Amino acid sequence: MSAPILLAKELSKQFPVGGGFLSRSEYVHAVDSVSFSVQRGETFGLVGESGCGKSTLGRLLIRLIDPSGGVVQFDGTDLTTLSASAMRSMRRRMQIVHQNPYAAIDPRMKAREVVAQPLIVHGVFDRRGARARAIELLEQVGLTARHATRYPHQLSGGQLQRVAIARAISLEPELLILDEPTSALDVSVQAQILRLLEDLRAEHDLTYVFISHDLSVIRYISDTIGVMYLGRIVESGTAQDVFDSPQHPYSRALIEAAPEPDFAVRKPLSVLEGNVPSALDPPRGCHFHERCPIARPLCSEVGPVLNEIGGGRRVACHFPLDGTATDHPEPGLREGSEDGDE
Repeated sequence: MSAPILLAKELSKQFPVGGGFLSRSEYVHAVDSVSFSVQRGETFGLVGESGCGKSTLGRLLIRLIDPSGGVVQFDGTDLTTLSASAMRSMRRRMQIVHQNPYAAIDPRMKAREVVAQPLIVHGVFDRRGARARAIELLEQVGLTARHATRYPHQLSGGQLQRVAIARAISLEPELLILDEPTSALDVSVQAQILRLLEDLRAEHDLTYVFISHDLSVIRYISDTIGVMYLGRIVESGTAQDVFDSPQHPYSRALIEAAPEPDFAVRKPLSVLEGNVPSALDPPRGCHFHERCPIARPLCSEVGPVLNEIGGGRRVACHFPLDGTATDHPEPGLREGSEDGDE
């Protein structure tokens, strides 16, 4: 297998909270020692409940925010070591599409100006050439010259998301971070945008990191999947493997709780007990153990490593659901730990 285009190693992000004159600082552990890779041309789907750190991870991958620890490599280059000017040049090769296009696009700019702006800023075209190219890009995403002169408030949510996608591909990037790009849209419009993204990926040889809490969307568009819980990836593998035979209890609960499109099909519903713990004070050991139906005493003491279990599958669980858990007397500690403390 060729080298991955995107590689995250033990990536972490902590946000300080509080820390006044007489109070001590606390930290939200938004992303906690995440590692994964993405091959060129594939779509890596990142799925999990709201607040699990997915969007923060997406921003770390293209260094819109700096990590607290770990490494991000893009096409062999460590992004965390680049200067601001070098990162600006690198960012032509990676772009992001946000969940809410109304918040991500300047309401004072017409659609063609939104798309032309990156071309002007990076010196690809002069203003006149950029506007002409912008209209071509708008047509690529299914809009027309009529839409080019409209302001954001004159466009529907789906149309405006197409404008955002046209802007994202304007610099001919290799990687797109798609942060819940369809979650604010009607179901029929979601389907149109997903088909558009598939067509663009094939046409432009793009690589996607697609972030969503919607399992049906993730299953449709992803080649590989990472399941995220409270700042950590707890399972990864091909989309088919993860959906057909989830190995982590959290993955299984998510999949079983998803609506079944065929109403004639009845399936048992897995209901998780308890609430998602606070990222200010994540549980010791496995972050999921307080809600896990198969948790054992070990799980509350030792954080499991995201281990390979065969066929490219990786799972962070001492007791994977297919019974392939290792019988080591001391199951894998997280790196940098000798006694299971985080």
